[in-house]
Amino acid sequence: MSAPLAPARPTRISLAVRDSNTMLRRNLLHARRYPSLTLNLLLTPIMLLLLFVYIFGDAMSSGIGGGGPDRSAYIAYVVPGLLLMTIGSTVIGTAVSVSTDMTEGIIARFRTMAIHRGSVLVGHVVGSVLQSIMSVVLVGAVGVAIGFRSTDATALEWLAAFGLLVLFALALTWIAVGMGMASPNAEAASNNATPLILLPLLSSAFTPIHSMPGWFRPIAEYQPFTPAIETLRGLLLGTEIGHNGWLAIAWCLGLAVLGYFWSTSKFNRDPK
Repeated sequence: MSAPLAPARPTRISLAVRDSNTMLRRNLLHARRYPSLTLNLLLTPIMLLLLFVYIFGDAMSSGIGGGGPDRSAYIAYVVPGLLLMTIGSTVIGTAVSVSTDMTEGIIARFRTMAIHRGSVLVGHVVGSVLQSIMSVVLVGAVGVAIGFRSTDATALEWLAAFGLLVLFALALTWIAVGMGMASPNAEAASNNATPLILLPLLSSAFTPIHSMPGWFRPIAEYQPFTPAIETLRGLLLGTEIGHNGWLAIAWCLGLAVLGYFWSTSKFNRDPK
């Protein structure tokens, strides 16, 4: 009788996937058990959406297209910006979560365990991207409920818009992970990640760049949110995208690479 075959030895890739999946479940369970942080961050773009549409909508819409007040046109204008702002606010929770893990010693414990080192960061990143997309869907549903429509977008344009949102979420998540790694505590991580909410307010999310003061236009134009917002508007509403599409992709890739190397260098550094 022949000897039984020995079980196949797991490969390095399969171990990394297994450990990353475990860390992903850990982070999703953590978010489910402590939903208050995600809920508070999610309420910010929803409140801004309702505020700008129902309180400032008539006044703000007068500058859209050069006509009189048109609330429906302003809803169509403001929703794409709020979708990207939702991503910026959601990933702040990632910075806080990473900083909490670092300061409470769980990362030090993971370093002593027989797990793939990169799985800890991968779990945070994938979990954050999933939460960001779910938050975008919720804010988008609120936008549809108050009148947002995208009747001219083709299936390919919807797919491209979804891909842009995922890529933008991935880029900001890696930056947020780096902020969490570099922060001494959760409060500092939340403060350090505040620009991820402020930058959309200084972009073309709520008003066209040409209507801004001349000295302020470069601040609004040369930042990652504006080209991403204009690209999303072009995909969903059929407006001119121009060079914004390439700029948005370049910003996303650049931020993702920067955040990745920043995060991994901080994580791989020996603890003091």
